[in-house]
Amino acid sequence: MPVEMSRERFEELVSEALDEVPPEFAKAMDNVVVLVEEFNDEAPDILGLYHGIALTERTSSYGGVLPDRISIYRQPILAMCEDEDEVVEEVLITVVHELGHHFGIDDARLHELGWG
Repeated sequence: MPVEMSRERFEELVSEALDEVPPEFAKAMDNVVVLVEEFNDEAPDILGLYHGIALTERTSSYGGVLPDRISIYRQPILAMCEDEDEVVEEVLITVVHELGHHFGIDDARLHELGWG
């Protein structure tokens, strides 16, 4: 049974997950915003999505662009979890996974690192 949780509480969990990012990585984050959305219209079951140009792919011509976006999808995460502890864990995994893409880490490597 999906977990019932307010959007405000879910947003707090995303904020807390971002607070868990080591300071050296937090300082390296550049031109990126993390948003909570209900679900992805094109792929309703995904938990998160990185939209942007990874730091490793940016060149000297990078500039004047809108911030990259990391979307964390509330409904699919709540649907897969049975209690708040599971939501906390899944939010952290999803946030770190999508931040990994911002830093240029592909899915295969993220899975190897345990953030799949």
